Parts: sequence; structure tokens; C-alpha cells
Amino acid sequence: MKRITYLYLVYLGLPIALLLVGSFGQSWVNTLLPSGFTLNWYQEIWQTTAYRKAFIMSMQVCLMVCLLNVLVITPLVCSLLLKGNSRALQATRLFALLPIAAPELVIGFGFILAFTRDATPWLGATWLLVVGHFILTFPYFFFTLMADMERSAFTQLDRVAQSFGANSMTRFTTVFMPLAAKSIVAGLMTVAAISLGEFQLSNMIAGFMNRTYPTLLLQAFYGATGLACAATVILLLLAITLSLLSSYQNSNKNRGAKA
Repeated sequence: MKRITYLYLVYLGLPIALLLVGSFGQSWVNTLLPSGFTLNWYQEIWQTTAYRKAFIMSMQVCLMVCLLNVLVITPLVCSLLLKGNSRALQATRLFALLPIAAPELVIGFGFILAFTRDATPWLGATWLLVVGHFILTFPYFFFTLMADMERSAFTQLDRVAQSFGANSMTRFTTVFMPLAAKSIVAGLMTVAAISLGEFQLSNMIAGFMNRTYPTLLLQAFYGATGLACAATVILLLLAITLSLLSSYQNSNKNRGAKA
């Protein structure tokens, strides 16, 4: 069993290690490992306008998607818990599972069919890219927040606050949000990691002027190998950092719940 685990870790880690080595290699042509050492690839990424703009666009889309998840999903979860309607909850869970079950290729074609018509010529717009990322990420935020809040004492505390005359907005800000704060942060870390690394849907619906960083990586691999490796390493570091932060937040949340 241990051997299988080690082999699996090698299988996962070897491509990442080769990318890291290749990002510092001066030349890598028809050899197992690159030759020479250089930092020029990372410098070139920063100095190249296309990569810098794509990175900034990815960060902007990521921030807007996180904000959209907070503004839409957080009150939705609060409302579902307060109403206690099992049918509404089941329907919402089913709806949230659809973006996970449906391939991104299908969702992308749906966007193309819907937004390339004369009445809706919006394919390539930045706001549509944000909506696409929101559709792909909101299930993870929804299920993280819903699972944690169902285990909390929110409904009991809300009734207590209501008995003291607190209105719905006051109860949302003073009861729900403090209880959900750690879950919201953990869910947003997952949302950010998915949004920053998303390629397939973005490649289908993004315009030339608002290409995200992962879509530009495809072009990088048709050029210098070292440049492509360096660009990929930057994206991997962002994704790994966000994943570690999400895991750390979840562990702190679980320790707090046990205490």
C-alpha cells in the first residue's frame, strides 16, 4: 500500500518538478533535462505586456467572482436555513450540482450559442467571463458554507435574536455573518484557486483583450520551453498557495468547533 502511495506521489510530483527545473533552464531541446541556468524567463514574463495584462485580468476576474459569491450565495444560504423548506433546499442542492456534473465544454458551447446572436452579442465581454467563472465556482462555495452552517447553532441563535426584536438585516449581520466568517474565507480560497486556474471555459468565451493567464499559457508552449515552464510555475504556485490557505483555514475552523 505504501509503495502505491509513493508511486502516486511521484506521478503527481515529477511533472511539477520538471516544470520547475525547466523554468530555470537556459535551453531544453530534445534532452531529458534542460541545460544551463537562467532567471531570464521569469523576467521576460514580467516585462511582456501580454502576460502582465493576462495576469492582472485573471486577478480582476477572480476578485469579482469572489465578491459575487459572497453577495449572492451567502444570503441564499441564510435564507434557506431560516425558511427550513426541505424541498427548496433539495432543489437548490440539485441546481448547485449541475455545474459540477456538466462538462465545461458543454457549458462553453451553451455560452457561445446564447451570446453570439444578434439580440445578445456579448461573447467576449469581461462581465460574461465573470458570470462563467461564477457558475463554475459557486457550487464549491455553496456546499462549504451550507455544510458548516447546518452544523452550527445558527437557527437557535437567530430565534433568540428575533425574540429580542432584531430585524432580519440585524440578525444577518450580527448572528449569521460572525458564525459563517471562517467558512466564507475557506470557501473563497477554493473559489479563487478554481477561478485562477480555469482554462477551458475561459478559452471559449474570453475575448482577445480580456484573455486570462491560463489561456495565454497555451500560446507559451508553442514558443520557448523555458518561458512556458516559468509561466506555468507561477500559476501552480498561486493555486498551491490558495489550496494550502484553504486547508489551513478549514483546520482552524475544525479546531475551533471542537474547542
